[in-house]
Amino acid sequence: MRCHFGAPWQLVQPDAAEGRAPYHVLVSGTAWLEMENGTREPMASGDAVLFPRGSAHRIHAGDGTPAPPIKAQGAFLAIETNDGTGSVSDILCGELRFGAEAVPLLRTLPDVVLVRTAGQPALASLRALIALLQQEAEGERLGTAAILAQLTSALFALLLRGWLEQSGGQGLLAVLAEPRLQAALHAMLAAPEHPWSLDDLAHLCHMSRATFVRAFRQAAGQPPAEVLTQMRMAQAARLLAHGRLSAGQIGEQVGYQSEAAFNRVFKRHHGVGPGEYRRTVRQH
Repeated sequence: MRCHFGAPWQLVQPDAAEGRAPYHVLVSGTAWLEMENGTREPMASGDAVLFPRGSAHRIHAGDGTPAPPIKAQGAFLAIETNDGTGSVSDILCGELRFGAEAVPLLRTLPDVVLVRTAGQPALASLRALIALLQQEAEGERLGTAAILAQLTSALFALLLRGWLEQSGGQGLLAVLAEPRLQAALHAMLAAPEHPWSLDDLAHLCHMSRATFVRAFRQAAGQPPAEVLTQMRMAQAARLLAHGRLSAGQIGEQVGYQSEAAFNRVFKRHHGVGPGEYRRTVRQH
């Protein structure tokens, strides 16, 4: 979606479902980003913001007077405008959708990933991608849908890389960015049900156990065992939502021999037990 607003204007985004990550790219103009907890950040031309956990937020500009209503047009690619007479802002908005297997990675990221590209030579590739997105969003042409889908996938990767470089952030992406740790993380992602020990993972990375644990904690901000548990719980959630196996069978598939232990860990991570989780997600 492309937005072309004159001040005053506002975009209000409620909490998104798990696995959905809204994003906004301020192509031109200025704005304020506000979170539900009261956090405020100024945004300038070239800034891009991603909400990995789908957190509710508001982006706005103006002098505080009521914003005129937003008008939408276009079929496939919505273009939103308003009748504001103040300074003009151009914004590209969208939403990235992920499967359950990506949820552990998203949970390691902060509520807001804000990347400022102005005056940042290292982010030239991200600025070039934003320019391509803007060009494609200007009109519906042959292949626009497919091209935008590919560009937004690349936008996710470049935004996270830019954020890691600017903030020194932690999480699974930081582990993936650390070549020495990639073998362990890939192994856990491929087979989260396996009873991985610290010695196993350290061996895959050709490190001593102590060195591996220290490097992993520094990159991810949490120990390997916690990351493995997050992966198992994401896989269990997917099986509960889309499969017919019992909770005990799913527990075994994600590495728990005891159904009671599986239920306990699942409730700690998702807030409800496996049975209630399955009933809730299938009602929607």
